[in-house]
Amino acid sequence: MSKIILVGCNGRMGQMITGLAAEDDSVEIVAGVDIADNRINVYPVFTDITECDAKADVIINFSSPKGIEKVIDYAVDRQIPLVECSTGLSEKQTAYLKEAGKKVAVLRSANMSVGVNLLLKLVKEAAKRLADEGFDIEIVEKHHNQKLDAPSGTALALADSINEAMDNQYEYVYDRSQVRQKREKKELGISAVRGGTIVGEHDVIFAGSDEVVTFSHTAYSRGVFAKGSLVAAKYLTGKGAGLYDMADVLQ
Repeated sequence: MSKIILVGCNGRMGQMITGLAAEDDSVEIVAGVDIADNRINVYPVFTDITECDAKADVIINFSSPKGIEKVIDYAVDRQIPLVECSTGLSEKQTAYLKEAGKKVAVLRSANMSVGVNLLLKLVKEAAKRLADEGFDIEIVEKHHNQKLDAPSGTALALADSINEAMDNQYEYVYDRSQVRQKREKKELGISAVRGGTIVGEHDVIFAGSDEVVTFSHTAYSRGVFAKGSLVAAKYLTGKGAGLYDMADVLQ
């Protein structure tokens, strides 16, 4: 059984993970961490992770990027593997997380969905075949009106997957409103839509002459991310220091 410390336990994702974990005999949430202990949980909740004295096999962090360094330091100090699910990390925070991977097991994915991680592989293969045939590449992502970061981490991960396959030839373009010129061949457009309660939609468009190929993923509930984080936590239990992602989990 994987014993879990859940950071961000009182948020929407945290509560969804809590519910799923209660139905899974292979995991147990032994403690939670949140800025306020304002919910009734079946496990103790700490408002400061440094005060958490629970014995655990893995940490799942689904909190905001603010204060992520404290979570990372705790994981390194206690030698507890970390599944990092926060989005919108700065370059400095990403570097800090990578450095921690030299000392403890760290799994990070821009999106914990199994389907999205398959999509990352598919668009890479499509780019290798279609880009040289003159297809333009655009990514459109849609999320609810409460999402703070744009574009989404998943949209950027999709762009990076494509760019990696093409030897980083592409320049990301987020806004064309201030420029009056034709689209450059090596542009990779990324557009963000925010509205309503959209959980998450991502379209990767390969637009060629007289034909368009579109890869789409739609999340109908946050349950897909919660399930993925628990799968990742079970995978990371007992792993040695290193950087891991969902591609490792899905092998």
